[in-house]
Amino acid sequence: AARPALCPPAGSRTMSAAEDAEWLRRVRKQFGNIAGEHKEINLEEFKSALQVKESFFAERFFALFDSDGSGTISLEELLKALSLLVHGSQTDKLRFLFQVYDVDGRTVGLSGCSSAWGVPAVTRCGARSPRAGSGCIDPDELRLVLRWCLRESAIALPEERLADLTWALFEAADKDHSGSITFEELREELEGFPEVMENLTISAASWLKPPPPTERSCRPRYLTRAYWHNHRGKLAFLGGYISLNLLLFALAALRHAGLGGWLVVARGCGQCLNFNCSFLAVLMLRRCLTWLRATPIAKVLPLDQHVVFHQLVGYVVLALAAVHTGAHVANFSRLARQDGRHALAEYLLSARPGAGGLGGTASQTGLALQGLLAAMLAFSSPCIRRSGHFEVFYWTHLSYISVWTLLILHGPHFWKWFAVPGCLFALEKVAGLAWRRAGGLRIVEVNLLPSKVTHLVIERPQFFRYEPGDYVYLNIPAIATYEWHPFTISSAPEQQETLWLHIRSLGQWTNKLYEYFQQPELPSPEPKPLSRSLREKRCRRWAQVSADGAQLLANAGCYIDGPYGTPTRRIFTSEHAVLIGAGIGITPFASILQSIMYRYRRRKQSCPSCHYSWCEDLRDEEMTLRKVDFIWINRDQKHFEWFVSLLTKLEMEQAEQEPGEPFLEMHMYMTSALSKNDMKAIGLQMALDLLAAKEQRDSITGLRTRTQPGRPDWSKVFGKVAEEKKGKVQVFFCGSPALAKVIRAHCEHFGFRFFKENF
Repeated sequence: AARPALCPPAGSRTMSAAEDAEWLRRVRKQFGNIAGEHKEINLEEFKSALQVKESFFAERFFALFDSDGSGTISLEELLKALSLLVHGSQTDKLRFLFQVYDVDGRTVGLSGCSSAWGVPAVTRCGARSPRAGSGCIDPDELRLVLRWCLRESAIALPEERLADLTWALFEAADKDHSGSITFEELREELEGFPEVMENLTISAASWLKPPPPTERSCRPRYLTRAYWHNHRGKLAFLGGYISLNLLLFALAALRHAGLGGWLVVARGCGQCLNFNCSFLAVLMLRRCLTWLRATPIAKVLPLDQHVVFHQLVGYVVLALAAVHTGAHVANFSRLARQDGRHALAEYLLSARPGAGGLGGTASQTGLALQGLLAAMLAFSSPCIRRSGHFEVFYWTHLSYISVWTLLILHGPHFWKWFAVPGCLFALEKVAGLAWRRAGGLRIVEVNLLPSKVTHLVIERPQFFRYEPGDYVYLNIPAIATYEWHPFTISSAPEQQETLWLHIRSLGQWTNKLYEYFQQPELPSPEPKPLSRSLREKRCRRWAQVSADGAQLLANAGCYIDGPYGTPTRRIFTSEHAVLIGAGIGITPFASILQSIMYRYRRRKQSCPSCHYSWCEDLRDEEMTLRKVDFIWINRDQKHFEWFVSLLTKLEMEQAEQEPGEPFLEMHMYMTSALSKNDMKAIGLQMALDLLAAKEQRDSITGLRTRTQPGRPDWSKVFGKVAEEKKGKVQVFFCGSPALAKVIRAHCEHFGFRFFKENF
């Protein structure tokens, strides 16, 4: 993404002559579009163009840009001010920052004085004229600016925390304890933050930004050595799949050579359809695939991509079916012309002995199959599944039963291909039905979390075993009788009595779920008897309901089908694992982090004489981890509330262990917060850093880990991981597909293996 800045791109301190000319041309053009005939911009137009969330900084920038105090900014004033910001020294930029924070100070202009930003060379407040302002920053001014910084970064803190932030920054900057901060004191304090000094910018409107340079590789990403190395399993599988289809087509074509070109094509496609229609079932044998994950085959076959391959094979089946049908129609048309007694419609719609299929119904069953396949493909598109019409996808996809039945009637040899996959598929379905028929489970607690996230606490079946990161299919008859939806288990396997599911409201079913548990009274059958410990937990939780109203006890019934494995099962056999969750994508890693915590407790040792405690080496035959980096990216502050209690426990567990380099290192990012190199957020981020160092906890989340503003710089993040040299690095991601592409590209650059959660 382009850096929102007025300065040149990161890594270059000055523009070249060509870049400078292009940037000035861009500013002139955009200024002309906004200013109109008067060739000047007033405050309201400036606010609109600046696109800041709040007007405070727009007004401060406008006042500093308006050198003649006319109430408008001309093109000349704008260019002079921006030139100083782009080409000026660090001192010039710091003087501008000082004026922004000196709220009661009034500048005499950006270009009409010798000090560039209108700040005279004074050392103490009061040594300047009333028109020029106070020349120093007092606590009230700093508190006002920090309050607007918080609003600009979408951070909500109580007034007490704002006072703590103000005092932390003021105490650090007021070197002589005079009760005010001068320009020299501010510069001295900023020198302790080299990353700020290096890239001091203003986040302004897109019409003020120089266009970012585009870095283009000399060859496509798919032709790089890193891509082929990191995707060797998938590429080998695709190569084998394509080769097998070509071989099947060639063998069938040779067998029917001499019967006409159209018939040869039809027979070749038909043989490929025998294989592909059976292979569709293989790719959805979830229980078999979960079992295979625990075998050495998982290192060779791309089991993590089985859903993607299922979709790919579905498209291949539709294409082959279209060519197969078209070739037969062309052949029938040829026969009709040669025969002269039968029309084309008779060949297509009438059963004829010797025409193929059961009772000569190959043409009729073929046309029916073509229609069913087209309907399944049309209603399985993302626009249908994710637009609140999941039931349309669900019911049309159930026509696979009709498809397989018609295929057995249509093709004389299909049953040979389908016998083994069909039996396995039927056994999996019977096992699932038996599990569901064994009895429903009870949702014993519901927590309604920020951003419409529903936290379900479900009774754990007695013999239900799963691995960290696994998922289940959930059915709640009160929401929809026949719908089953996959959700990751967010509790650790070591948690014996309950299962946790965190479900974000994104579609029709999930929104209904959230609204259902918002009802004050829920119909509930008599619950099953629970253990004493679970009853005590329920009583304690009930006491919390009256406090915040967000936790409910609900004896609603549900059914689960699973568990099913995911790529995250590889984490414990990695050496250096990097876990990246975006938003609710933390759920599979929540289970993994809890499991790590339980293993810490299990290996914890204590000296009986001095009571000194330590943790034995966690690595064994089931867990070879040397280091875990956990990265959680959220849009705003409230999303961190989902799992902050879990992360706090993890930090406490690590603090009790033997001192040294942490086994688990956490990194939090809040994308709505302005970064440290943004002039509107410098003071806030400095204050947050100072207060976090003083209190040993973050003001945003309460964790010891400092929440970083903005988005991660993946080059720096992965560069640091590579420097640690803790072993082979594997990156596990759960989040949006767009971010997955970015992270995957960086993993290929650094030679890390990349795994993405897929449903």
